[in-house]
Amino acid sequence: MAEQDAVIGQRQSIDDGMVVKPEGEIDLIRSPQLRAELMELLDQGMARLIVDLSDVPFMDSSGVATLVEALQIQRRKSNKLVLCGLQAKVRSIFEISRLDMVFQITEDAAAAGDV
Repeated sequence: MAEQDAVIGQRQSIDDGMVVKPEGEIDLIRSPQLRAELMELLDQGMARLIVDLSDVPFMDSSGVATLVEALQIQRRKSNKLVLCGLQAKVRSIFEISRLDMVFQITEDAAAAGDV
């Protein structure tokens, strides 16, 4: 994978896992790349993965499905996946689909560290 094709722009290690920051719109074209990057990270078995979506202005159902799959993998391993920094359009998708009741969602990565 070429670095310019990466969806996750920033990665920051934390005590029990990692904070990742996808960038740009996550749609049918880009969600397979996000999935590949997340699966690579989840294979490392980290206890907590924080996905900071503050640089994602739009996400379609394929992007949401990618995050649902990552959440299921983390839960099977008794690990956590936390979303933070959702912009209004992205937050509304999670609220309309009631996935805001399924995911742990915080305002920012600092608050996600307390979850």
